[in-house]
Amino acid sequence: MAAGVLLMAAAVGLLLYNRAEDREAGESVDELMPVLRQEMAVRESRAEEAFYFPAEEDEGEGAEETGPTEESVTVDGYDYIGILTIPALGLELPVMADWDYTRLKIAPCRYTGSVETGDLTIAAHNYSRHFGRLKNLAGGEEVIFTDMDGNRTRYLVAETEILEPTAIEEMTGSGYPLSLFTCTYGGQTRVTVRCDYYKE
Repeated sequence: MAAGVLLMAAAVGLLLYNRAEDREAGESVDELMPVLRQEMAVRESRAEEAFYFPAEEDEGEGAEETGPTEESVTVDGYDYIGILTIPALGLELPVMADWDYTRLKIAPCRYTGSVETGDLTIAAHNYSRHFGRLKNLAGGEEVIFTDMDGNRTRYLVAETEILEPTAIEEMTGSGYPLSLFTCTYGGQTRVTVRCDYYKE
């Protein structure tokens, strides 16, 4: 009986710990989003000024078209490359430039790839305010990635897969331009959402 009580106490303790981490993750998002939005606004303002007031010697010479960049902004010692929005889940999330387990407790992280190379993979914990509800995406939902210069890339959810933790090549080499993944509770598998480009 004593063993049963200890097991129940451990389970309750683990549940409370997970809820505390989930709450802290949500608070991190709430604190980060205004900072990143403000930085985006500053960058967009600078870009507009550069567009409307070009240097005379530069006009018409050597002009280059550039696509979305993934420049980062540093906040509290961590680099962020943009914002991920999933309207169907009511999510708007900062995305860190690099991942490790400490960073994942704060925000979703780029696992591999980039928007520019068409192979961006983003990982996050299964907190409710991060990727905990990815499994609810059935297909056809819009997903938007906005880089720090305000460039938006739109995607649509194509399919959801369940992968083993060791299936690294399957995770990163899917051929989809955007993949999102999180672990299931207990870490036995990975819920993986594949996204294709949005087509008008």
